[in-house]
Amino acid sequence: MTMSEQLKQFLAVFDTLVADVMDVAVNQYETPKESQQWMSENLKYNVPGGKMNRGLSVVSTYEILLGRPLTKDELFKAQVLGWSVEWLQAFFLVADDMMDQSQTRRGQPCWYKKPEVSNIAINDSFVIEGSIYILLKKYFRSEPYYVDLLDLLHEVTFQTELGQMLDLITAPEDHVDLTRFTLSKYKTIVKYKTAVYSFYLPVAMAMHMAGVKNPAAFAAAHSILMEMGEFFQIQDDYLDCYGDPAVIGKIGTDIQDNKCSWLVIQALDLANADQRKILEQHYARKDEASVAAVKALYKELELQRVFTEYEEKSFAKLTQLINELDTATIPREVFTEFAKKIYKRQK
Repeated sequence: MTMSEQLKQFLAVFDTLVADVMDVAVNQYETPKESQQWMSENLKYNVPGGKMNRGLSVVSTYEILLGRPLTKDELFKAQVLGWSVEWLQAFFLVADDMMDQSQTRRGQPCWYKKPEVSNIAINDSFVIEGSIYILLKKYFRSEPYYVDLLDLLHEVTFQTELGQMLDLITAPEDHVDLTRFTLSKYKTIVKYKTAVYSFYLPVAMAMHMAGVKNPAAFAAAHSILMEMGEFFQIQDDYLDCYGDPAVIGKIGTDIQDNKCSWLVIQALDLANADQRKILEQHYARKDEASVAAVKALYKELELQRVFTEYEEKSFAKLTQLINELDTATIPREVFTEFAKKIYKRQK
């Protein structure tokens, strides 16, 4: 089955899952009509629309682990779990866009930017998260791995929130202190804010579904996927500055938002005293002239070349880790499929 066919099948499940959540809200919790309409629009506006790599990875990993095509029921359940990851992502993004005061997400205005929404988006993000557990209860409560899924999701959610907290307190928008930006702190933020839920979570879910019990298998998966997740976030930082907004679906704001970005860390490492003064004067300023000054310095420091060299080294390291993997523990194909999706990506 081609990727486009997999995506089409995956998307076809979404409306069923929205209906499942709405059924509980209406028939168990007496949600009135105006709230029903609001909740439905919240889910349909914020959950679909991304690349769906996280959700699709649950399905593809499960099939690789079983070593055969999935039955209709297996496919549907894997898709439900895949959507639970996409639901979790939406919960994070709705909240994150407010924290960062972002303007667009996935080619449309951020949910909170809609005049009728504004700060209601805070509660809407909670509703998106809560919906995940309605779906898990309906489709997995009788499965032996149900508690494993709940534990995994709660742990990953908490870890992601810790990563977001460190990101926010390291670089508050109203207090610029570039001495706080270190590669060590950046790696910790990336590990917990992005890598765990974007890479480890989908694979671990599929492993639980497939009946994997060996702790060494989960440890091996975690090690490789954390490496991959770190590269993914560095790539995301690069695209925030150099990606085409029409392609990536958002306007990059890391410079304006005082983000502890991989690019600014590289710039601080490479800059001489005069160049550092430029960063201190212009980084985290909202005006276009300051953003342009920072980007001009990035160009002077050849950060595009620095990223390209890093990408090659990262891919070589990841390839080595995969080749050294004990295939009796977990198939290499699980990780090579991930690598194909992210390296050299443009969005």
